[in-house]
Amino acid sequence: MWYKYHARFEQLGSRLSIGLDSQLEKLPKVVLGAANPIWEFNKAIIDATYQYAAAYKPNLAFYLADGSRGLEALYYTVAHIPAEIPVILDSKVGDIGSTMAGYAKAFFRELKVDAITINPLMGRDVMEPILEIEHSFAFALALTSNPSAEDFFQKENLKERVAKWINQYPIERLGAVVGATQTADLALMRKLLEGRLLLIPGVGAQGGDLQAVLSYAIHSPEDPRILVNSSRGIIFASKGEDFAQAAAAAAKELV
Repeated sequence: MWYKYHARFEQLGSRLSIGLDSQLEKLPKVVLGAANPIWEFNKAIIDATYQYAAAYKPNLAFYLADGSRGLEALYYTVAHIPAEIPVILDSKVGDIGSTMAGYAKAFFRELKVDAITINPLMGRDVMEPILEIEHSFAFALALTSNPSAEDFFQKENLKERVAKWINQYPIERLGAVVGATQTADLALMRKLLEGRLLLIPGVGAQGGDLQAVLSYAIHSPEDPRILVNSSRGIIFASKGEDFAQAAAAAAKELV
């Protein structure tokens, strides 16, 4: 992931992660008659947007929600994404021992994604199985974009403690999730996570400020070390037959 990200940025100059939050109930009617609507939708989105994408981020929940057909769509989707573009599975898993090792094997060795998102609150047991798999990468939740992040991440210096935990691991193996909606804390999180690759959700439908992200969260203009993720604002830019073209136009605006 670390090296793929840098190579892709040098090639494209894009900081954009496109979130494939392909919720069945929100798909355009034009794909609903397909044998596998999520796969049909994702294929069209990828084909229309790959020239703008520094990464793709499918959200595991929406694929599980469609049962075996959804898992088939996920496997097809990951395989269809051009090999030079990193794939981040948004799974937010965080468990211990053989359970976490099972997640790591399923996602990295079977599904063959480049990175996953993790919940770090169970400690080093979450990260150790990931480190055992060569070239694997994770983004630990450090300060999320949802309003109820204040329930935990904004209390008792938790974000600082999580950042300290992240910083004990190699920079090439662990980054952080920092929400774009947390404008007041973007500069602090960049300082706490100096040099780390940050995955920044919340731009678009959640109302995150792209300019604030570019002002406060980048490592440097030449080497920003950020992936700005937009999901619904891109993939659901249109519900009509032009959904793929609309997604491409929305993605182009964020590059």
